[in-house]
Amino acid sequence: MEWYQLHPEDVLHHLDTSLDQGLSQTEVTNRQQTHGLNELIEQDRESPWQMLWKQLTATMVLILIVAAVLSGLLGDIKDALAIFAIVIFNAGLGFFQDYQAEQAIAALKKLAVPSVRVRRQNSWQEVGAQSLVPGDIIAIEAGNLVPADCRVVDSASLRIQEASLTGESEPVDKIRDALGNQCPLAERHNMVYMGTAVTYGRGQAVVIDTGMKTELGQIAAAIQTAKPSPTLLQQRLDQFGQQLAIAITILILIIFLIGLLQGENLRFMFLTAVSLGVAAVPEGLPAIVTIALALGAQRMLKHQALIRKLPAVETLGSVTVICSDKTGTLTENRMTVTDLVFADTEITLPTAAIPLTPEHPPHPCVQHLQPHQQSALDVMLTGLALCNDACLELDPEHPDHYRLLGDPTETALLTVSAQLGPWPPQFRQDLPRHQELPFDANRKLMSTVHPFKAMPCLEALAQQAPAPLSSLNLMFTKGALDRLLDLSSHIWSADRIEPLSETKRHEIFQIHDRLAAEGKRILGIALRWLPQSSNGLSPQNLEQDLVLMGLVAMIDPPRPEAKDAVFLCQTAGIRPVMITGDHPITANAIAQQLKISSRPPLTGQDLTQLNEAQLSESVQQVSIYARVSPQHKLAIVRTLQQQGQIVAMTGDGINDAPALKQADIGVAMGITGTDVAKQAADMILLNDDFSTIVAAVREGRVIYDNIRKFIKYTLSGNCGELWVILMAPLVGMPIPLLPLQILWINLLADGLLAIGLSVEPAERNIMRRSPYSPTENLFSRGVGRDIAWIGLWLGCLFLGVGYWGWQLDLAQWQTFIFTTLAFSRIFLVQAIRGEQESFFKMGVLSNKPLLGSVILTTGLQLLVLYNPMFQKIFETQPLSVVELLLCLGVASLGFLAVELQKWGLRQKKR
Repeated sequence: MEWYQLHPEDVLHHLDTSLDQGLSQTEVTNRQQTHGLNELIEQDRESPWQMLWKQLTATMVLILIVAAVLSGLLGDIKDALAIFAIVIFNAGLGFFQDYQAEQAIAALKKLAVPSVRVRRQNSWQEVGAQSLVPGDIIAIEAGNLVPADCRVVDSASLRIQEASLTGESEPVDKIRDALGNQCPLAERHNMVYMGTAVTYGRGQAVVIDTGMKTELGQIAAAIQTAKPSPTLLQQRLDQFGQQLAIAITILILIIFLIGLLQGENLRFMFLTAVSLGVAAVPEGLPAIVTIALALGAQRMLKHQALIRKLPAVETLGSVTVICSDKTGTLTENRMTVTDLVFADTEITLPTAAIPLTPEHPPHPCVQHLQPHQQSALDVMLTGLALCNDACLELDPEHPDHYRLLGDPTETALLTVSAQLGPWPPQFRQDLPRHQELPFDANRKLMSTVHPFKAMPCLEALAQQAPAPLSSLNLMFTKGALDRLLDLSSHIWSADRIEPLSETKRHEIFQIHDRLAAEGKRILGIALRWLPQSSNGLSPQNLEQDLVLMGLVAMIDPPRPEAKDAVFLCQTAGIRPVMITGDHPITANAIAQQLKISSRPPLTGQDLTQLNEAQLSESVQQVSIYARVSPQHKLAIVRTLQQQGQIVAMTGDGINDAPALKQADIGVAMGITGTDVAKQAADMILLNDDFSTIVAAVREGRVIYDNIRKFIKYTLSGNCGELWVILMAPLVGMPIPLLPLQILWINLLADGLLAIGLSVEPAERNIMRRSPYSPTENLFSRGVGRDIAWIGLWLGCLFLGVGYWGWQLDLAQWQTFIFTTLAFSRIFLVQAIRGEQESFFKMGVLSNKPLLGSVILTTGLQLLVLYNPMFQKIFETQPLSVVELLLCLGVASLGFLAVELQKWGLRQKKR
């Protein structure tokens, strides 16, 4: 039932309750049995043990566990312990993140109201909010949280802050009257909803829904049904692990059988085959991924982005659509006056924030005004400051500046008064408020009465006074322009007050419509002289025969950096989409300024009327959505994902939580965001700035590129080892590497050098290309091909060196190949730093951590060659200078081959 369309009496009749009596205790008990308690219910969730088991059974983790066990059997206890440490660290990290992700419902439950005043059995009682049932009559007042979804039956200037639920940035005035048409959630002005806050006034309401049937309850249910799939990185690593496990098993069997057929010792061949299998496992991959993600998260923190779930860092690099809220993310969340219309004059003001100080130079926008225009503006600014509940106070962080406190609209009006006119606190002191008519949702007006006092800024007004100034009060009225025009008989035009003609009314409405079409909110300001002896403070007595001073247009302006960020998104192949609870005209105006889309917005009502096929077609084309509900946001995200898009979703309210959890990357606002939104999100913007998301996307792309470079590097080198060990017996040579030598090279390559590669800076074109396909695996776009040919090339080089040095004794020969292979990995890591860019153009110093790793690795390898203790451990022989240089020369051929391939790719692009 659409309760907001019924009159209060009809609502009470349908719920079989009475405004005077309330419900009886017997009826309350019966209804509790039917509807249950007024609380949010958690569905069954994964237990901590299930979460931990899921982490330990990932394919890559299982391979590492097997590798650790085999390393222990080979006697390499340190390597086994190191691998187990990696496994435990990664499993613990994943478990912690999964556990934290399930806390969104707990945050929602904090919104439960502990007690509420309810009318039962003809008296008011204080009861726990859990006991409320449909039909209960409750009292609400400023400072309360609304305990259930209710229909307002009595309102005394009742105002509710619903931003966290509907996206409406300002408090909403509540009325008791029925609404005739279908209304979206944000426009149901006679309804109040669980978890929202009463900011002003008081009222009574009848409960219509409790617990999981409330709007908040539906959000809780949606959060629990929104099951995000594993991140792209997790999917790719799992697929990679499965492919690697099959390849390693086949490899071990082949090498083991070849050795046995050649008459090698059974135990030796078993150790060699297992060592090679362990060496083929890039056990450094989880550690490198974790390091790359952690360092990326650290860099993002410097850009004001706090990462809650590390795998989300990489997923950001694959984002194809960013669904963003408007208020505070694309805009400044700061209502700002943009236009003043007065005395046949219109001025446009800049939207940039200016520090407020009592001593400020004349504003550039008013320096060109004529004296009669300035006089009219002074009177208008005086009215905007006096008929205003916002206040100025010293800013504790900047003692010379002032800050504003109060309703966003009123602070905007007080700001423009302080910037363009006299300092408000001074004339507020000289013209104190004696009487007032507070803003009322039905009147849409606010009026204040002040004793008149001669002041320079009011000199022109004093000349228009109808009686001696000492006998007069001055009333200022502000509010909706249509209401003011209905109540105004005169207008301040040029340098005098004159009757308000129909022609003038028409001109004012044209100005109003033009500014409103730009998404601006329009208010009017008027005044009236009152005799000091007047009694009877009521709207009917006072708010009539007004003199219209002018109108004010204001808007929450776009962030200055948002336009560049949107353009950068589009350049990078990412589609920005605005999803807001605000009015369609406002949303469209901001979207046009930011150049998000030229198509008109779809509203929540439009979306409700679409079937699944129509919705799928619409989300491909529409990039602006207004007046949407939580269910609409969730539907938009799911539909985009079904189309293969990788979706980042921003939000700050409890209404955003389901979509945040469903999205591939949920991004919560750090300043305005609720706890519910933050718990459901993967990332938190500490500055609520859209451009921060774009910076995070860049970091995500860097991390994904570096992970691919690591895989390409480590598997290319491992393939080179495998080829020489596999082929050497086939051409009559003994196995060229000892098990410990294989593990040593693996430690250098997958450890120190790989860590240096994981922090490679971004390539130049990283934000001038489209996101990579979400369906690609880690071997796509030439990585698998490069692993194959680089590995084969290195294997041939090693075989050539082995064949050439065969006349040496076995230990010397194995040392020669061992050294060539180790230095080849050092050279190779430098070549693989760039996808296509030359190492010589990137420069040696562009990645200093990698340069340090190269120097350290070279020193360690020389230590293995020339230190007697290490010679015994690794069974190596010292090489002569000529032999060492020959090893370096052969090892560099892999580097040169990769650089030659990159040169060829660059030539093709020209």
